[in-house]
Amino acid sequence: MSKIPITRPFFDDTDCAAIVKPLEAGWVVQGPFVESFEAEFSAFTAARYCAATTSCTTALHLAVAALGLKPGDEVIVPAFTWISTANVVEYMGARPVFCDIDFTTYNIDVDQVEGLITARTVGMIPVHLFGLCADMTPLMEIAARRHLWVVEDAACAFGARYQGRHAGTFGEMGCFSFHPRKSITTGEGGMITTQREDLDRSVRSLRDHGASRTDFERHSQQAAFLLADYNHLGYNYRMTDIQGALGCAQMRRASWILDERTRRAQRYDELLKHTGWLQTPLVLEGYVHGYQAYVCLFRPEAPALRNVDLLHKRRNRLMQQLEEHGISTRQGTHAPVLTGYYKDKYGFSDHQFPNALLAERLTLALPLYAQLTDIEQDAVVGRLHSAFE
Repeated sequence: MSKIPITRPFFDDTDCAAIVKPLEAGWVVQGPFVESFEAEFSAFTAARYCAATTSCTTALHLAVAALGLKPGDEVIVPAFTWISTANVVEYMGARPVFCDIDFTTYNIDVDQVEGLITARTVGMIPVHLFGLCADMTPLMEIAARRHLWVVEDAACAFGARYQGRHAGTFGEMGCFSFHPRKSITTGEGGMITTQREDLDRSVRSLRDHGASRTDFERHSQQAAFLLADYNHLGYNYRMTDIQGALGCAQMRRASWILDERTRRAQRYDELLKHTGWLQTPLVLEGYVHGYQAYVCLFRPEAPALRNVDLLHKRRNRLMQQLEEHGISTRQGTHAPVLTGYYKDKYGFSDHQFPNALLAERLTLALPLYAQLTDIEQDAVVGRLHSAFE
């Protein structure tokens, strides 16, 4: 059997045909295909406004910039997430205040949030990790009561829903990723969702150096020889029309991709239901999991700080054996509080955020993609058991 990757984007002839269209038209920078992609994403998520960017990181950066984040401010972020969530706060000279996670969902521990709010706290960035939404109702209640903004890091959450609403439609803004490990991809790319016209207008200007009108608008109107005005300090975070065309093609099969990923995840649930040493992903009532990843917890015994180092070594040996047999796995993600930059700057200890530590050391993502076959899944599970034994 050939190697089984951790993921595999789904492309076919329609994707190839799509990316040729802007090449034939001669307009390859942000233009009509990006606009169409934004409209299709808006229709799918029921977000009133959508603005495409170069990545979810730049989407998050634009979001906090549009909200006026400044030096001295504090923003609450989870201690277990991809490092971008905290980095965008640092970019603005503000301070990320880390909150430990709920060990059953890997999302921010709502019960700890209010105790971290100070006079300097201006907002929070909950993450919908691996495709499971954070518990947004109590988070939005806290935000309203304490006058905080909320930006949803929905990098993993395309297709994820909470109480009937799509991720990214609860806070002031939501930010999505189209990296190849996500359900749909434009290679690199991101999207900002919002219900507020003022924020949409702001991020559209900021992604284009702070311009008063886009290049496509300028070239499509009279007096194209005159440049736009620049009233804001912005960035170059524009998605290309080649990516936009690919995004449109991906959106047309998005429901099928999500359904197939869910079907594969549920088949893993069935195959692994008697595997006592591996905890499979939790799906709560009222939630729809987007299954950006199928992340399990390695727990041959109850995880705790006293045994995490030993369990970590055992998990890594298991993953090494799978790799040697051509099966890719990954740790779920990392804990920024354990990375060199944040440990050095803020003096965090390894055990300061115990659940984030356990999650970083013991999570295990299995191969998941729409075109994964029964034979491949059986091979993954079979090799998983033999490696453990």
